[in-house]
Amino acid sequence: QVQLVESGGGSVQAGGSLRLSCVASLYTISSACMGWFRQAPGKEREGVVAIYSGGSVTYYVDSVKGRFTISQDSAKNTVYLQMSSLKPEDTAMYYCAASWRFTRAPMTFPPTEDFGYWGQGTQVTVSS
Repeated sequence: QVQLVESGGGSVQAGGSLRLSCVASLYTISSACMGWFRQAPGKEREGVVAIYSGGSVTYYVDSVKGRFTISQDSAKNTVYLQMSSLKPEDTAMYYCAASWRFTRAPMTFPPTEDFGYWGQGTQVTVSS
């Protein structure tokens, strides 16, 4: 059973930074599409960033471009989300997700339903 365990969430003031980590077990993430999603209260879960096949392709939603960076350490089987210049609207539960279904890089940010494995989430709260 694949497990994804997130950490690194917390509370920061606007303009601050946080780094989220997601450790995967059982399968190597270097052959996966790994994504970070977020869900704010009363809103649908949305994709934020994703990385495919060891970093050959990355995907960013427009609202986080230039502020968030996804990376991974294959030796640690860990994917990171570095978040800078945080805004109150970034407040949400952040989820790590993984998919090993792709044989080539997706043309666009893969939808939620393409990810078969999810972590339990880590809360990020940004105060103004």
